[in-house]
Amino acid sequence: MLYLAKFAGVAVLVWFYLTAKERGQPTLQWAVIGLVGYWLTWWLVKLSVLHPIGDMLTKSPTSLFLVTQIPAIAGIIVSIFVRKKLIANASKESAQGNDN
Repeated sequence: MLYLAKFAGVAVLVWFYLTAKERGQPTLQWAVIGLVGYWLTWWLVKLSVLHPIGDMLTKSPTSLFLVTQIPAIAGIIVSIFVRKKLIANASKESAQGNDN
C-alpha cells in the first residue's frame, strides 16, 4: 500500500538532485532537503490525519486504500513548495553574485 509513498520519495530525491545540478547548486544538499521535507510531511500527515480517518473507514477497503495515499500527496505538495523556495534562494544568490 505504500508503493506511492516510496516511489514519490525516490522521485523527489531525483527531482531535487537534477534541479540543483541544472542551477549549479550543491546537489547532495538539495536532494537531502527535498527528501527530508517529503518524509517529514508524510509522517506528520500520517500521524495527525490518517489515523483518525482510517479508523472511520475500516469497513471499505477501497476507501481505506485511497485515504492511505493522502500523506504521500501532501508530501509531494510540500516538496513542490520547498523546491520553489530553494530555486528562489538560488536565484537571489546568483543575482547578488552578479552585482559584485
